[in-house]
Amino acid sequence: METILFSLPGNEELTALMAKQMNAEVGRAILRKFPDGESYTRILSKVEGKCVVLVCTLHEPDEKLLPLYFLSHTAKALGAKCTCLVAPYLAYMRQDTIFQEGEGVSAAFFGKLVSGFADSMVTVDPHLHRITSLGKVYTIPNKVIPAADNISKWITEHIKDPVLIGPDSESEQWVSEVAKNAGAPFTVLQKIRHGDREVEVSVPEIDTYRDATPILVDDIISTARTMIETVGHLKNAGMKPPVCIGVHAVFSGNAYRDLLAAGVGNVVTCNTIPHPSNAIDLSGILASEVQKMMHHL
Repeated sequence: METILFSLPGNEELTALMAKQMNAEVGRAILRKFPDGESYTRILSKVEGKCVVLVCTLHEPDEKLLPLYFLSHTAKALGAKCTCLVAPYLAYMRQDTIFQEGEGVSAAFFGKLVSGFADSMVTVDPHLHRITSLGKVYTIPNKVIPAADNISKWITEHIKDPVLIGPDSESEQWVSEVAKNAGAPFTVLQKIRHGDREVEVSVPEIDTYRDATPILVDDIISTARTMIETVGHLKNAGMKPPVCIGVHAVFSGNAYRDLLAAGVGNVVTCNTIPHPSNAIDLSGILASEVQKMMHHL
C-alpha cells in the first residue's frame, strides 16, 4: 500500500527523516486559524487509496489535537485507505486513575478520543503505570517502541568507561536494561535513614566507579528535580559530572536550564519532542514499525 506522511507543525524534521527511511512522500497541507480562532484544514496532496501517516508528538497536546482530528478525517473524506498516528510522545497518561473525588480518568478519555479518528498508532515509551498496556485505553492497533536499545547504542558510541546510576530502587529495572545492552555496569543509589529527617545517600562500590563517567537515564525529564538531586549526590561522592539521558524532553519551565546549572557533563535526549538536547535519533525504528503496522493492516 502506498504511504504518504504529513507533519503537524513542529514535527517537520522527524517526518522528513522517517519519509527518507520509508522511501515515502511527504504530503502538503494547509493548517491555519481563522480570525475567530477556529481551525482551517486543507490537504493539497493526493491521498486517495493511500495510507496516511500523521506525525505529531503530543507534548502540550491541547492546541495540537483539533488540527490532528480534522486532518485525519479530511484525509479519509478524500479517500485515504487508513490513517496512522505517529505520536512519539503520548500525552495524558499520568491521570490513569481517580486520585480525588470528582476527577475523571483522563488517560481513558484521551484514548477514546484518539481511537475515534486514527486507525492505528505508534508511540515511544508511554508512561504506563497503573494502565499496564495501551490496549486498555486505546481500541485501535498500537505499537509501543522502547528507546532502550537506541540509548544503549548511543552510550556505547559516545561514552568511554560508563556506569549507569539509578536514583532509587524503582529505577533499577529500566537502568539495568540499558546497562546490559550497552555492556556497562550499573548501580543504584542507597538511602540510609538515620532518623525521621536525616537520610544519607551513598553510591555503592564508589571506589570501583570513581573514575567512570556516570550516566543518569530516565524516561521523562519534566521538572528534572530527581536528576538534579541525584547529580548533587554524585558530586558529594566525588564522581565525575554525569551525562543525563532522557527519552522525552518535556522540560517544564526552567527545568533544562536548572539541570545544566546543576553541574552535569551533558544532557542528551531522544528526538520524540523537538529540543536542543536531541541527540538520539529514533526515526529509523519509528519508520520500520509504521511499515510493519501498515503491512499488518
